[in-house]
Amino acid sequence: MKMRAVILKKFGSAQEAFEIQERDIPTPQDHEICVKAEAFGLNFADVMARQGLYQDCPPLPTVLGYEVVGHIHAIGKNVKEFEVGQRVVSLTRFGGYAEYAVADARAAVVIPDDMDFAAAAAIATQYGTAYYCAQYTTQLHAGEHVLIQAAAGGVGTALVQMAKNKGCIVYGTAGSERKLEYLRSLGVDHPINYNTDDFETKIKQIAGKQPLDVVFDSLGGQAVKKARRLLANGTGRIICYGVASRSDKAKGILGDLKLVAGLGVLPVVSLLLKSQGVTGVNMLRIADNRPDALNTCLKGVVAQIKSGELNPTIGGKYSINDLVEAHDFLGNRQSMGKVAVYWE
Repeated sequence: MKMRAVILKKFGSAQEAFEIQERDIPTPQDHEICVKAEAFGLNFADVMARQGLYQDCPPLPTVLGYEVVGHIHAIGKNVKEFEVGQRVVSLTRFGGYAEYAVADARAAVVIPDDMDFAAAAAIATQYGTAYYCAQYTTQLHAGEHVLIQAAAGGVGTALVQMAKNKGCIVYGTAGSERKLEYLRSLGVDHPINYNTDDFETKIKQIAGKQPLDVVFDSLGGQAVKKARRLLANGTGRIICYGVASRSDKAKGILGDLKLVAGLGVLPVVSLLLKSQGVTGVNMLRIADNRPDALNTCLKGVVAQIKSGELNPTIGGKYSINDLVEAHDFLGNRQSMGKVAVYWE
């Protein structure tokens, strides 16, 4: 049997990079499930992969995509916890931009039949990442001062909700007044426009001598260096889960060197003496090496959505025929919440 799949055939603009082709429906391995997808999610890593800036991107031609929403089509012989026909959201190790996709069974979770597909798509990558960062890698405590970079995005939205649920004082950055209004609606205490204000200067003006306890950084480069100067002794920790600033830099080794230079040197002795921490999070590595932890995060997210503690924001729904528009919408940083593409 054949299926449609979106092929990344070359690096460049969304208009030129993608092509829909027919491919064989994949067969799940013993520990995998195969999902007939109704929709798949877009992530900023997809944009970077399309631009040739994402080191984990498989060799071209390839199929991008980290998550699919749909019903189980087939299961591997060692999979016991799922049944054919169940509706799931699953994290894919690429291959998500297709009508059928395989995933490790531990990277999938059953969802209600009436859950919106775009909200469901947010569970796997965005909310799974946020849960791992804020409730697995570290613990947030009431009254802590927390900075969330790119807070209007998918992961940022999830982190804001989790931090506010814990009673934290939240600073959130975004790039437009429209997004700042969105952050206010989420309960962000101090929205900051990074296009008009330097966040380090602005936080010092707002907080005075009050340092930050936690920073969730998806930018990399200079942003991390500045955040370290705002970090509290004894409790300060930075969780880095992206390098979005890399997409604005030169390609190749020059871009890498600029990114590293922006980060600065992380002096271990200084971190030790100040009792501070910097942690890197790459959900592909978690999925590869700690699928049990990933499974815990996905189940935790679904439980909190069902209880009403978390509420994924839908940033946009696009038909497969409008994939180019969807990629440009996300790549131009216009989105707030989760962007998903559905099959017709």
